[in-house]
Amino acid sequence: MDFEKMLIEAGIEVNKAKEIAGKLNSEIPKSFMPKDKFNEVNDQVKDLKTQISDRDKQLKDLGEKAKGNEDLTKQITDLQAANKKAIEESDLKIKNITMDNAIKLKLKDSNAKYEDLLLGKVDRSKLIVAVDGSITGLDEQIKTLQTGYKDLFGETVPPGSGGNPPGGGGNLTKDPSDMSMEEYAAWYQERNKKLGE
Repeated sequence: MDFEKMLIEAGIEVNKAKEIAGKLNSEIPKSFMPKDKFNEVNDQVKDLKTQISDRDKQLKDLGEKAKGNEDLTKQITDLQAANKKAIEESDLKIKNITMDNAIKLKLKDSNAKYEDLLLGKVDRSKLIVAVDGSITGLDEQIKTLQTGYKDLFGETVPPGSGGNPPGGGGNLTKDPSDMSMEEYAAWYQERNKKLGE
């Protein structure tokens, strides 16, 4: 995706567009799997499922032929159980990757300052993943997080502005998204002390 071109077309100055596009190109791969990599992994999963399905059929055929041989029948039953477990684990991994990416994207769209911190606050048992990859129940949870963790959402201070975030108290000398959790916690405590005075 050519972010620079899109930003310039949106009316952003060329140098600023290059700077923003550079940041986007370096940060996006940290949070999201590229489409070609996702397709590659997805193709591998489909291939593995096909292989497992073929093996299940072979094991079933072999089971028919092995009737009367208890050891062989037990081995076949064990292999069938192992194949079933492998499919279930594969499906669970895909479901978790889909959920993680959808939650992170929704948090980014909601102006979350710390997606990774908030990711653990989402109750996955209340989410339903559809066949098309869409997730039901996520919007409601994000709204609840925005209400319960107001300080972790909202506009961030532009880098280098040295301004104060909403709520006042204490100069913020760098963008909160560039702070470590310890730096943000220290700033937050200092701000609350000043507001309490």
